[in-house]
Amino acid sequence: MNEKETIDYLNSIDINNKKNILLHSCCGPCTSGVYPQLEKYFNISVLYYDPNIYPEEEYYKRLNALELLNKHFPFKIIEIGYNREDFLNIVKGHEMDKEGGDRCEICFRLRMRETAIYAKEHGFDCFTSTLSISPHKNAVLLNEIGNELEKEIGIKYLYSNFKKKDGYKISIENSKKFGLYRQTYCGCEFSKCDKDNN
Repeated sequence: MNEKETIDYLNSIDINNKKNILLHSCCGPCTSGVYPQLEKYFNISVLYYDPNIYPEEEYYKRLNALELLNKHFPFKIIEIGYNREDFLNIVKGHEMDKEGGDRCEICFRLRMRETAIYAKEHGFDCFTSTLSISPHKNAVLLNEIGNELEKEIGIKYLYSNFKKKDGYKISIENSKKFGLYRQTYCGCEFSKCDKDNN
C-alpha cells in the first residue's frame, strides 16, 4: 500500500463493522500515539515482540508501560516472550553499525516479519507497526519493508507514518497523562552504548 491506497482503504471500512488489525508495538508511549489514529477503523490487537531490547529488565519496564496503557485504551496484548537470541543471531556482524544503519533495518525486518506471520496465521485483516511514530525512524524504509512482507507473507500491510497529525506529540502528552515509563534509547545494547557515549 501507499498513502493514497491506505486512505482509500480506511474510507472503505464500515466503522460499524471494524477490521481486525495486528499492531506491532515497541512500547507503551508509542502505542499511546498510534492507538487514537486507528481506533475508529479497527479492533486493535497489540503484538509486543521486541527481542532487541536490552537488558531484560528494560524489556519488562516497556511491557509494564504497555499494560498500564491498556487500562485506558481497550486493546488486546499479545506477548510472545523475551527471545533475545532471535535478535543477536540476526544482527551478528552488524554490532558496530551506526544507529539508523543496516543493523536497525535488520531489526525492523525481524520484528515486522514476526508480526506479519502472526497476523496471517491468526486471521487478522492487516498489520502495521508503531515504529513510524518516532522522529528517529525512517517511515519510507518501514513502509518498504511492510509492503515487501505483504507480498511475501500474503497479509495486507497498512501504510503508516504515525508521526504525522501530531502523533509523536500526542504520544508524549499521553505518556505524561497516564504516567507511562518513557525509555531514553531505542532498545538494543548497541543503541544504548551509542547514547551513553554521546
